[in-house]
Amino acid sequence: MIIDTTYLLPLARIKVKTDLLKAIAENRLREKIDFSDLKVSMISIFELQAKASKLGIPPKYVCEAVNTIFKVFNVIPYYREDIIEVSHELYKELHDYIDSIILATAITLNEYLVTEDTIIHSVKNRIEKQYNTKILKYVDLIK
Repeated sequence: MIIDTTYLLPLARIKVKTDLLKAIAENRLREKIDFSDLKVSMISIFELQAKASKLGIPPKYVCEAVNTIFKVFNVIPYYREDIIEVSHELYKELHDYIDSIILATAITLNEYLVTEDTIIHSVKNRIEKQYNTKILKYVDLIK
Protein backbone atom coordinates (compact mmCIF):
# COMPACT_ATOMS: atom_id res chain seq x y z
CA MET A 1 0.00 0.00 0.00
CA ILE A 2 1.37 3.41 -1.03
CA ILE A 3 0.46 6.22 1.33
CA ASP A 4 0.30 9.83 0.19
CA THR A 5 2.29 12.59 1.86
CA THR A 6 -0.70 13.78 3.92
CA TYR A 7 -0.42 10.73 6.17
CA LEU A 8 3.26 11.40 6.88
CA LEU A 9 2.74 14.97 8.07
CA PRO A 10 1.97 14.02 11.72
CA LEU A 11 5.49 12.59 11.95
CA ALA A 12 6.72 16.21 11.59
CA ARG A 13 4.14 17.38 14.15
CA ILE A 14 1.76 18.71 11.50
CA LYS A 15 -1.81 17.91 12.48
CA VAL A 16 -4.16 16.34 9.96
CA LYS A 17 -7.74 15.13 10.37
CA THR A 18 -6.92 11.91 8.58
CA ASP A 19 -4.13 10.52 10.77
CA LEU A 20 -3.75 7.10 9.20
CA LEU A 21 -0.61 6.19 11.13
CA LYS A 22 -2.35 6.85 14.45
CA ALA A 23 -5.35 4.78 13.30
CA ILE A 24 -3.01 1.90 12.44
CA ALA A 25 -1.24 2.17 15.82
CA GLU A 26 -4.61 2.19 17.61
CA ASN A 27 -5.95 -0.72 15.51
CA ARG A 28 -8.90 1.33 14.22
CA LEU A 29 -8.91 0.03 10.65
CA ARG A 30 -11.40 -2.30 9.00
CA GLU A 31 -8.61 -4.66 7.98
CA LYS A 32 -5.32 -5.39 9.70
CA ILE A 33 -2.59 -3.19 8.25
CA ASP A 34 0.90 -3.08 9.72
CA PHE A 35 3.42 -0.31 9.26
CA SER A 36 5.51 -2.85 7.35
CA ASP A 37 2.72 -2.99 4.73
CA LEU A 38 3.16 0.69 3.90
CA LYS A 39 5.33 2.12 1.16
CA VAL A 40 6.21 5.75 0.52
CA SER A 41 7.38 7.49 -2.62
CA MET A 42 10.67 9.25 -1.99
CA ILE A 43 9.09 12.40 -3.45
CA SER A 44 6.78 12.46 -0.42
CA ILE A 45 9.80 13.14 1.77
CA PHE A 46 10.57 16.25 -0.28
CA GLU A 47 6.92 17.27 -0.13
CA LEU A 48 6.85 16.81 3.66
CA GLN A 49 9.97 18.97 4.03
CA ALA A 50 8.49 21.71 1.83
CA LYS A 51 5.19 21.72 3.74
CA ALA A 52 6.98 21.79 7.10
CA SER A 53 9.16 24.70 6.00
CA LYS A 54 6.13 26.62 4.77
CA LEU A 55 4.43 26.08 8.15
CA GLY A 56 7.52 27.02 10.14
CA ILE A 57 8.04 23.60 11.68
CA PRO A 58 11.48 23.46 13.35
CA PRO A 59 14.06 21.52 11.29
CA LYS A 60 14.66 19.21 14.26
CA TYR A 61 11.14 17.77 13.92
CA VAL A 62 11.48 17.49 10.16
CA CYS A 63 14.73 15.54 10.52
CA GLU A 64 13.11 13.24 13.08
CA ALA A 65 10.23 12.62 10.66
CA VAL A 66 12.54 11.89 7.73
CA ASN A 67 14.65 9.50 9.82
CA THR A 68 11.51 7.71 11.00
CA ILE A 69 10.22 7.36 7.44
CA PHE A 70 13.46 5.73 6.29
CA LYS A 71 13.53 3.41 9.33
CA VAL A 72 9.89 2.30 9.24
CA PHE A 73 8.71 2.39 5.64
CA ASN A 74 9.86 0.99 2.35
CA VAL A 75 10.84 4.18 0.47
CA ILE A 76 10.47 3.88 -3.30
CA PRO A 77 12.75 6.01 -5.51
CA TYR A 78 10.82 8.32 -7.83
CA TYR A 79 13.53 8.15 -10.48
CA ARG A 80 12.84 4.57 -11.55
CA GLU A 81 12.31 4.40 -15.30
CA ASP A 82 8.91 2.71 -15.03
CA ILE A 83 7.66 5.31 -12.55
CA ILE A 84 8.92 8.17 -14.74
CA GLU A 85 7.13 6.78 -17.80
CA VAL A 86 3.79 6.39 -16.02
CA SER A 87 4.21 9.78 -14.28
CA HIS A 88 4.49 11.51 -17.64
CA GLU A 89 1.28 9.85 -18.82
CA LEU A 90 -0.59 10.80 -15.65
CA TYR A 91 0.66 14.39 -15.63
CA LYS A 92 -1.36 15.11 -18.79
CA GLU A 93 -4.49 14.60 -16.71
CA LEU A 94 -3.45 15.48 -13.16
CA HIS A 95 -1.33 18.58 -13.92
CA ASP A 96 0.61 18.05 -10.69
CA TYR A 97 3.84 16.16 -11.22
CA ILE A 98 4.36 15.21 -7.57
CA ASP A 99 0.89 13.64 -7.39
CA SER A 100 1.60 11.96 -10.72
CA ILE A 101 4.74 10.39 -9.27
CA ILE A 102 2.95 9.13 -6.16
CA LEU A 103 0.11 7.62 -8.20
CA ALA A 104 2.59 6.18 -10.73
CA THR A 105 4.43 4.51 -7.86
CA ALA A 106 1.26 2.70 -6.81
CA ILE A 107 0.50 1.73 -10.41
CA THR A 108 3.97 0.39 -11.23
CA LEU A 109 4.21 -1.57 -7.98
CA ASN A 110 0.63 -2.84 -8.36
CA GLU A 111 -0.23 -1.44 -4.93
CA TYR A 112 -3.24 0.38 -3.54
CA LEU A 113 -2.89 4.14 -3.13
CA VAL A 114 -4.35 5.87 -0.09
CA THR A 115 -4.81 9.59 -0.73
CA GLU A 116 -7.11 12.46 0.09
CA ASP A 117 -6.23 14.26 -3.15
CA THR A 118 -9.44 15.48 -4.80
CA ILE A 119 -7.98 15.58 -8.31
CA ILE A 120 -6.82 11.97 -8.10
CA HIS A 121 -10.22 10.95 -6.73
CA SER A 122 -11.98 12.85 -9.54
CA VAL A 123 -10.35 10.49 -12.08
CA LYS A 124 -10.36 7.46 -9.79
CA ASN A 125 -12.72 5.25 -11.82
CA ARG A 126 -10.83 5.72 -15.07
CA ILE A 127 -7.42 5.26 -13.42
CA GLU A 128 -8.52 2.12 -11.57
CA LYS A 129 -9.90 0.62 -14.77
CA GLN A 130 -7.01 1.61 -17.05
CA TYR A 131 -4.19 0.68 -14.69
CA ASN A 132 -5.85 -2.07 -12.63
CA THR A 133 -5.09 -0.32 -9.36
CA LYS A 134 -7.17 0.74 -6.36
CA ILE A 135 -7.41 4.28 -4.97
CA LEU A 136 -8.70 4.70 -1.43
CA LYS A 137 -9.31 7.42 1.15
CA TYR A 138 -8.78 7.36 4.90
CA VAL A 139 -12.54 6.88 5.44
CA ASP A 140 -12.43 3.73 3.30
CA LEU A 141 -10.01 2.14 5.77
CA ILE A 142 -11.27 3.33 9.15
CA LYS A 143 -13.75 1.31 11.27
